[in-house]
Amino acid sequence: MARPSQAVDQALIASALALYPQCGCAGLSLRKVAEHAGTQPAMVHYHFGGKPAFLRTVLQQLYEQMFTALDGQGRAEGRPVERLRGALLALARFLREHRAVMGRLALDAAQGEPVVLEFLRANVPRHLGLLLALLRDAQTARELHPLPPLQAFTFLMGAVNAPTLMATGAQRLDLAPALLGPALAEQVLGEAALVQRVDLALSALAPAPGRPAPVPGVSA
Repeated sequence: MARPSQAVDQALIASALALYPQCGCAGLSLRKVAEHAGTQPAMVHYHFGGKPAFLRTVLQQLYEQMFTALDGQGRAEGRPVERLRGALLALARFLREHRAVMGRLALDAAQGEPVVLEFLRANVPRHLGLLLALLRDAQTARELHPLPPLQAFTFLMGAVNAPTLMATGAQRLDLAPALLGPALAEQVLGEAALVQRVDLALSALAPAPGRPAPVPGVSA
């Protein structure tokens, strides 16, 4: 049974996520968060112990949602390349849904915000390691060409997720209506667009038709 205060906890976290893209770590005051959540600033201290601990909880809870989705795809039934495809789609959907938060997170990291840097150092290796393991499994199974893993990985990340980040930047700068209009949401951020990018990226790394991929570490 959930404790009675859990609704207040989650309301504060939801308010922080709503305000964070505009305010960033420096401008996200506990007063603003409490007002948005319809409670008192003292409740943040009561539940989380102060602003740094609160920010860490907000970011960690959001991250765990993403990692759980990736891990679930990694453990699913099917061929290695199918599990990798599922994980790439899960990550792409998460970035699309939370693109405003991710954009602000990158800005805060560039500005050296200690809470953000601590959070990234603790968590980024987790999902990168998971995705790289799935990629290596697909290469070992000869379902993908055995390029150096980091070369293949950075290609996949750029092909799948860079358009989402670019579209987000265009929207934040109000360039999208003038340049692309409603086509941006459909052709870059839409579900069909995400699936198409993942499939195109994986097909680009697939062995040539009629020619199996070489075994990693074995010369032709």
